[in-house]
Amino acid sequence: DVQLVESGGGSVQAGGSLTLSCVASGDGYKRALMAWFRQRPGQEREGVALIFRGGGTTNYANFVKGRFTISQDTTKTTTWLHMRDLRPEDTAMYYCAATEPRSVGRWDAASYHSWGQGTQVTVS
Repeated sequence: DVQLVESGGGSVQAGGSLTLSCVASGDGYKRALMAWFRQRPGQEREGVALIFRGGGTTNYANFVKGRFTISQDTTKTTTWLHMRDLRPEDTAMYYCAATEPRSVGRWDAASYHSWGQGTQVTVS
């Protein structure tokens, strides 16, 4: 099992920046496909960004392209989500998630077997 712990959330004004961190441990995290999801109040959980193939491939949801960047350290222990030009609509609980590297439905939360506890981001 992969265990995930997020940190870095907080409150920020519109146009500001935050960086979220996700630290992984356990079995299999080094080869896992990692993702950041978010859940806004009253909404379903939605995919924000993915990183896989050893960190060489990244994908982004259209609503964050050009503003958010996902990255990992060389050991694959920490996955970051660098967020800039934040907007009030980015307010959400942000979750780190892991799944098998060849998982289909990468944007589907149901495809992920490991989740962190979440970290709140509030943009005003």
